[in-house]
Amino acid sequence: MTQTKYTSSKIAQITNGKLITSGGKNPVIRDLMIDSRHQVENPEESMFIALVSIRNDGHKYIRELVNRGVTCFLVSNLPDEVQGTSTGQPTFILVPDTLAALQKLAAFHRREFDYPVVAVTGSNGKTIVKEWLYQLLSPDFKVIRSPKSYNSQIGVPLSIWNMETQYNLAIIEAGISQPGEMEKLEEIIYPTIGIFTMIGPAHDELFSDDAEKVTEKLKLFRNAEILIYNSDYQVITDQLDRSPDLANLKTFTWGKRDTDDLRIQRIVKEENQTIIQGSIQEKEMEITIPFIDNASIDNAIHCWAFVQVQESRNSQLATRNSQLATRISLRFTSLTPVAMRLELKEAINSCSLINDSYNSDINSLSIALDLLMQQNQHKNKTLILSDILQTGRDQEEFYKEVARIVISREVDRIIGIGPELFRYQEMFPMKRVFYETTEDFLIQFPLSSFRDESILLKGARKFGFEQISQALQQKAHETILEINLQALVHNLNYFRAKLNPGVKIMAMVKAFSYGSGSFEIANLLQFHRVDYLAVAYTDEGVELRKADITLPIMVMSPEDQSLDSLLAWNLEPEIYSLRILQMLEEAIERNYTSTQGIVRIHIKLDTGMHRLGFGPQDLNALIEVVKQNPRLHIQSIFSHLAASEAKGHDSFTTDQVNRFRKMSEAITRELDYPVLLHILNSAGISRFPAIQFDMVRSGIGLYGIGYNREEQKRLRNVTTLRTVIVQIKEVKRGETVGYNRAGKAGKDTTIAIVPVGYADGLNRKLGNRIGHMMVKGQPAPIIGNICMDLCMLDITEVLAAGKEVEEGDQVIVFGDQLPVSELAKILDTIPYEIMTGISRRVKRIYFYE
Repeated sequence: MTQTKYTSSKIAQITNGKLITSGGKNPVIRDLMIDSRHQVENPEESMFIALVSIRNDGHKYIRELVNRGVTCFLVSNLPDEVQGTSTGQPTFILVPDTLAALQKLAAFHRREFDYPVVAVTGSNGKTIVKEWLYQLLSPDFKVIRSPKSYNSQIGVPLSIWNMETQYNLAIIEAGISQPGEMEKLEEIIYPTIGIFTMIGPAHDELFSDDAEKVTEKLKLFRNAEILIYNSDYQVITDQLDRSPDLANLKTFTWGKRDTDDLRIQRIVKEENQTIIQGSIQEKEMEITIPFIDNASIDNAIHCWAFVQVQESRNSQLATRNSQLATRISLRFTSLTPVAMRLELKEAINSCSLINDSYNSDINSLSIALDLLMQQNQHKNKTLILSDILQTGRDQEEFYKEVARIVISREVDRIIGIGPELFRYQEMFPMKRVFYETTEDFLIQFPLSSFRDESILLKGARKFGFEQISQALQQKAHETILEINLQALVHNLNYFRAKLNPGVKIMAMVKAFSYGSGSFEIANLLQFHRVDYLAVAYTDEGVELRKADITLPIMVMSPEDQSLDSLLAWNLEPEIYSLRILQMLEEAIERNYTSTQGIVRIHIKLDTGMHRLGFGPQDLNALIEVVKQNPRLHIQSIFSHLAASEAKGHDSFTTDQVNRFRKMSEAITRELDYPVLLHILNSAGISRFPAIQFDMVRSGIGLYGIGYNREEQKRLRNVTTLRTVIVQIKEVKRGETVGYNRAGKAGKDTTIAIVPVGYADGLNRKLGNRIGHMMVKGQPAPIIGNICMDLCMLDITEVLAAGKEVEEGDQVIVFGDQLPVSELAKILDTIPYEIMTGISRRVKRIYFYE
């Protein structure tokens, strides 16, 4: 949102678009929308940008948004006749490319302001450097920054749109995934100062080497005044020297070389802090940070270098108060961790808790509220919100805007914490209660009154909302399964990008979504508009319906005793035999008064898998039954490929497809309505694009398991099973560990006991040094037999590698560091078995990065 108002005619002029309006209307625009699924806070002053990608087309949602009151649309194609509302016909701005037009609009908006813009890029650390700079500078300056990690071709222009006159510094992230992107971001950001954090392996597959990646990122600074970077990255210096466009770019380097502008002389790691000593032109300085890991040290020095650059610049940020740089340097001791993700957890009394104490500003509030609105498993939604600090705006006007955002999301109750919210509580018309401090809330509010609701916890760091999180979240033992929802969406989009126009997608959420959860995953998939869900059993589908999942749901293994529930909850059975079809007809007859309309069924054909399904000899009888019962409607016909991932069996796959065509045609020619056909699973989507038919089914691929190494590189890991070290012991040479004395120490050994065992789903075959876990990034073999609730790790070599290991340290059972596919190879099984075997007693935590 911007307080600056642009008329639609002005936007058309900026974007070189054609204005199409009726009655001379020229609506004023403050808000930009790119996602029709989100609530419209201010429809009469909003413009929807119909972005077009290989996965989706925003033009499809124009009619829906007109009905919700949106009056202005940036489009690349004029839609068919759109019925207007009481406010009149919508206004369209027609451009060749809506993304390019959005970027052009943002670039224009950026140049309306003359205060410094800091651009932060690099492979890692961008968001942390941005947030730490905000923590350091916001007490003295009015800082606008990118919300979350909005650093893409779409995220950057939306970040720039938030620039306003009340600020005097902007900090914007910029990220790229392939060559050719940075020049567009440079035009939008037009940075004054640049920070290049580090070079890492992110997106390596799309660049030939680090030199190409660095060259692309450096394009961001072709018009900047100065660039800050670590001289240890020699490739940055080399590419600067080789780039004529950057010949006039000044640099400020930090490192241990005598030639560095900020020379780091000494780094002293203590128990809970690090002292960093450095010098500039023989002037010695030091800062202390409350972290000891190397990444945090590097990120802090980038911020420190920025402070020194700002002190020397003759700009509106350079201060006449010589103590400013000193004050800022003292704030390094108070830097707080940056939570890089927004977590969804189970909470007390059957509640769901969304913990977003990452930062507290109006833009991130809107993002977090959108996630709250996605949680359909609970009817009631509560927001626990703290004061929003350092807004740089009139407080009354600001909190009016906060109230408007909260009201637009239809929040049922707000709990406000902080003196400003307490002061303006009357602005919030919903159920409300307000406290001046977090301590007052914890003392006075009955936490037991939270019941069967979704709770969003959104607070600035100083309010200590981690106390509320600890009080509300459901207690569980220390082994947890983390599910990265953003990674799952990435994988969904990866497969969607392979689909032909109009092909639908069915997402498999059977077996507790491959161990990842039920309604949490289904909510996400529903929000991202998959067409169908598939579960194994009726009770799984009923659970989703109770959580307000409205998508069509196919039940793959309907049972006789569950058919009444299946009909009552509007679920759609897979029909694989005449017997189950007969049982369904009997259930329909029993439920005639309560079952509404037709019953949609999905016909399973056996084309060579020889599991469930009709054979060719069964088709005539099947067709006869369906034709005689007007209440039966064949929604889809499908089959299952036996070896879609195996190139050596492609001829068999071809035979299966041919049988499927022939058998399905025998059914459809007897029907007078269209039927969806589908046969491809995740591997099939990638390997057989010519046989997508009307729909595809994505299962294990959604959860980050590719059919080969190349695809695996393009998918993101979704699940991480992690635990903690509860005790460390020394075992002498010759002593034994665990049941049956199966683990024998061949030398003096240090072991770590972790609370995960076969009752949690850890396969006992991984014991006795067959398997290992990751401790401080190093493999630690499992020693002895795996117990029901515990197992023991040999961490001797981890310690020998110089790693400090303590009780309470995290241990990775599987995840990015140790892929589940690697465990599957060790066990001579498949990833499905490992993922679906994780016990429900293991707490699931869902998060967005």
